[in-house]
Amino acid sequence: MLTLAGLAVGCVVGMTGMGGGALMTPVLVLFFGVPPLAAVSSDLVVSAVMKPVGAGVHLRRGTVHRSLVGWLCLGSVPAAFGGVLIARALGDGAGVQEIIKVALGVALLLAAGGMVAKAAMASRAKGGPAPSVVRARPLPTVLVGIVGGIVVGMTSVGSGSLIIVALLLLYPALKANDLVGTDLVQAVPLVVSAAAAHLMFGDFQLDLTLALLLGALPGVYLGAQLSSRMPSRLVRRALVLVLLMSALKLLGAGNLLLVAVMAATIVLGTAIPALLRRRRIDAVERDEHREPAVTGV
Repeated sequence: MLTLAGLAVGCVVGMTGMGGGALMTPVLVLFFGVPPLAAVSSDLVVSAVMKPVGAGVHLRRGTVHRSLVGWLCLGSVPAAFGGVLIARALGDGAGVQEIIKVALGVALLLAAGGMVAKAAMASRAKGGPAPSVVRARPLPTVLVGIVGGIVVGMTSVGSGSLIIVALLLLYPALKANDLVGTDLVQAVPLVVSAAAAHLMFGDFQLDLTLALLLGALPGVYLGAQLSSRMPSRLVRRALVLVLLMSALKLLGAGNLLLVAVMAATIVLGTAIPALLRRRRIDAVERDEHREPAVTGV
């Protein structure tokens, strides 16, 4: 069952480029009863093995802003290691496990909100002006890396969802391919640092991690193949729904609230994109029927 869970999460990561930590850790906690700290440790080790595959592809294609990667890693790599130490400094009793569980729930809510914000910004960018030259802003970029690194070190969530949204806000002119490639490459040393710290100080379980890797590695490959055939927007909407449900469950929400949020998310996730598409179609039709201006010779 662990291998099948790894296969499913790997497919999602291969299709969408995100969702590994945001899905794997709550699945381990909620469905398999794994202690939160052990789930975070195992998930980070799995991510450290999976992410270099995608990062290598983007490096070969040249869709990586290397300067941004450098500044992000300057903050995120030591911060990820420090995030693990913070978690361990709190102890390893039931109270600490509950703190990690709540932190994970908050991180999942941020990740879901970040994915919605990313989709909205990408939609607004369609048809806009050509992107300008992107120049690195060292201080805010390092700060993004520090905050993202601490969150990833403590919860394993954020290397793909939280940081990529922060990059969108900080560098709106960054092209989509470069955005994904930059985020994926910087995530490699980030998760390796966090995974190394968990191997030394965390609650790492070898049998759990091997079972997940057995499914996750072929899952990533399969997901990458499916991504060319399946609309990614549908997968991302489902992923947002799963993140919301997992976050609320980790935060102790009741079943009635879960059903209400699920129904509202499905309705809004269907109605709002349809309304936006209708507005774009109406705008195109108005432009087509508009008579061209007549100028004198």
